[in-house]
Amino acid sequence: MKAQELADHLAENPVDEEYEPLKTYFSDEEVMHINDVEQVENPGWKLFFDGAANMKGVGIGAVLISEIGYHYPITAQLRFYYTNNMAKYEACILDLRLAVDMGVQEVLVLGDSNLLVHQIQGEWEIRDIKLILYRQCLHDLCQRFQSIEFRHI
Repeated sequence: MKAQELADHLAENPVDEEYEPLKTYFSDEEVMHINDVEQVENPGWKLFFDGAANMKGVGIGAVLISEIGYHYPITAQLRFYYTNNMAKYEACILDLRLAVDMGVQEVLVLGDSNLLVHQIQGEWEIRDIKLILYRQCLHDLCQRFQSIEFRHI
């Protein structure tokens, strides 16, 4: 399943006061599948994030996976205008805050935002001024970990 499909689904189905669990069908039953090779190569905590902005809204989601394989998903619908890149930053920040709150010290961050990964690593400059504060917030959060690595997937 493409992460974009899941993010669009979250943006289209907000949680409000009258929330009722949705009965959804996704074509791929293995939404949260990780290769065994990835498990052996990086046995520590992993963080997957994604965000999407479209005409129906902005949805963000992330999954924090413990060293022993427990999954901690988190999703949110953002209530004001965001660009797609801003939504990706929001998703990553949301999950890193969860990791900090849980006392995680070492984490591998995986996301499909090539822009975010290269900007946080200092390899690409920020051209959109709206992203400067997001990058700074993400940079400050990274300081709270003993070890953090970002990878584009």
